[in-house]
Amino acid sequence: MKTSVPELAVKIEPLGDRVIVMPLEREQVTSSGIVIPDTATGEKPQEGIVIAVGKGGIGKDSQDPSKFLKVGDKVLFGRYAGDEVKMKDKKGKDVEVKILHLDSVLGKVS
Repeated sequence: MKTSVPELAVKIEPLGDRVIVMPLEREQVTSSGIVIPDTATGEKPQEGIVIAVGKGGIGKDSQDPSKFLKVGDKVLFGRYAGDEVKMKDKKGKDVEVKILHLDSVLGKVS
């Protein structure tokens, strides 16, 4: 499933078997229609859009992530997996991305 990929102000190329993912915000809605933001529940998003894929080849067990994932794919990842990095998009808005090892990606959403 392809989704629009936001453009970052700085181009990042992940090394080795790493993948850069932009987490998607999840909103919970109560039965009365009140929206509970992600920050209120204390849970991190577990779904995101791939914005960059490494070429593999670093380390003895390194895999090539481009065999499995492409930019724009929607993926699931572990709640506390990877490293969070704050960046700016081309419009100057703060954006949070995650840098994950390929092993931290649990699956592709189709």
